Amino acid sequence: MTNKIAHTFHIPVMGTGYTVNTPLHVAQYGISSVISIVDDMLLENLREFYSKQYSLPFLPISEKTFDCRAQRITAYLNLMDKMVKNKFEEVKESFLEKGKEFEKYMDLLPDVSSLKKEIQNKLNNNPIVKDIKNWLNDNLPMGTIDVNIMTKVDKANSFEGEKLPSEYNDAHAALRGFANSTLESSLVLSAGMNPRLYGYLEQFDDFFPTEEGYIKKKIVLKVSDYRSALIQGKFLAKKGIWVSEYRIESGLNCGGHAFATEGFLMGPILEEFKANRSDLIADTSELLFSALQSKKRPIPQGDLELKITAQGGVGTADEHEFLLDYYGIDSVGWGSPFLLVPEVCDVDEKTFKTLAEAREDDLYLSHSSPLGVRFNNLKGNTRDEGKIEMIKAGKPGSICTKRLLVANTEYTDEPICTASRQYQNLKIKDLKSQNLSKEQYDSEIIKMSQKSCLCKGLSASSYIVNKLDTTADGDGVSICPGPNMAYFSEKASFKQMVDHIYGRLNLIKRSDRPNMFAKELSIYINYLKEQIAELKDPDKKSLRNLEKFKSNLLAGIEYYNSLSEKIKDQFAQFKVLIQDDITKLETELKQIKFPS
Repeated sequence: MTNKIAHTFHIPVMGTGYTVNTPLHVAQYGISSVISIVDDMLLENLREFYSKQYSLPFLPISEKTFDCRAQRITAYLNLMDKMVKNKFEEVKESFLEKGKEFEKYMDLLPDVSSLKKEIQNKLNNNPIVKDIKNWLNDNLPMGTIDVNIMTKVDKANSFEGEKLPSEYNDAHAALRGFANSTLESSLVLSAGMNPRLYGYLEQFDDFFPTEEGYIKKKIVLKVSDYRSALIQGKFLAKKGIWVSEYRIESGLNCGGHAFATEGFLMGPILEEFKANRSDLIADTSELLFSALQSKKRPIPQGDLELKITAQGGVGTADEHEFLLDYYGIDSVGWGSPFLLVPEVCDVDEKTFKTLAEAREDDLYLSHSSPLGVRFNNLKGNTRDEGKIEMIKAGKPGSICTKRLLVANTEYTDEPICTASRQYQNLKIKDLKSQNLSKEQYDSEIIKMSQKSCLCKGLSASSYIVNKLDTTADGDGVSICPGPNMAYFSEKASFKQMVDHIYGRLNLIKRSDRPNMFAKELSIYINYLKEQIAELKDPDKKSLRNLEKFKSNLLAGIEYYNSLSEKIKDQFAQFKVLIQDDITKLETELKQIKFPS
């Protein structure tokens, strides 16, 4: 496998189903993307679907099979690996056929790509077909099929009535499923550190480097600040595990689950990574080599590769280029805009229409997630429709079949899901026993009804698009676009979106889209206002935390003001947008008062 990189962007994970088969559409053109491996039931259904479509043998893995979760994940990833590699071979075989797949590969590459020029030179200067084919085999990069695990979604499991050891927990089983697959790619770990899960990585040889520095299965940490990256990087290095990439994601200007920082903004965070990149490599390398030596494992000769990537709210070619050039980012994540590209993501027609028409107010930071973490949501999604009516009809919540997000023990010894019918019936019974006023009772019911069955909702669209049976889970769809989605409103082809990313086309028709950094700041200011409004009896600690939050935002504004002075003529328009928006937001932030 070549170390060359074809593109300067990647497609992050979106929900459990929206990018579940994205590598099959983009990897053969050198573009990397991320699959969620949370929902093994969806993966099993899709494995059967693709096996039939490509006339491949299919042996089902029943829920009654021991370790079925890991086995299903391995089987699906192996199938995806095989199908993508076959498509990639077709691309290389078609280099003599004008207008075919190889030409599409070339057309998608950035205009300034050194790889593009290298390929063109090779084709123009070498008439021998066999030589060209050999060169392509050695040098043409395929996009990677990366996978994502939310580290804290790690429910304990049982088999035939017996509780299983921790390595059969959900996240552990998913990790094992990836580790046992044929993939040469990355495991993206998100949602914070899980020490026990991190320790489990040591059980698999593929996560360790060879003497040449090759790592078959790399680790990517999704982080929201430098301190967290350093702590987790050192923790893993002490176990002999190298973090090949730190993927910086905006705390709130992103899709899916949102993890607000303490008011630390993306620009200053990127600056800190830029300033400390060499130290991060040096500090973690020293710990890594020591650990490998103690384990009697090969020690790489020289430094291992370390990438810094970023995602969350990027929407224009100027922003993309600025992150690459000014901060030295290795790749930029483009997520939500691809939801309007049917060639790339599984989005059903009804959801697609709602998504395309969505404006700022339709994209909101919700309390929908049963995990108690804020969740980016879309008004009008079909999974959330009619929840209050179902409660009034005596049928609150959803029947919990997938049990992927069970975490609450408020009323039961065993964890259950707050979006489940079981939990909501118990909650209603509890509320009725408290003799609350009608206003208080209705308020609690509305709060409870916000919880949504994301296990089913985030995979439903993939079932609908691929015409799979929705009888078991229903066809209600949940979707989790980021705020940036408001500025994309039309269906786009795969090539059109790539051209937009590289500045060859502009898909944004609106002229009022704010700069990505300013948009993030405005979201954080609104979040601060919300937190203040929810303070009923403010204590000193709560007020101190919010004051610190505001102080960190003001420090971020000071950074952006100084950044404007450093930006050169190349990014003049970027500079103007920062200055105009930040000045207005600074005034708004300074006017926020805390209760006395």
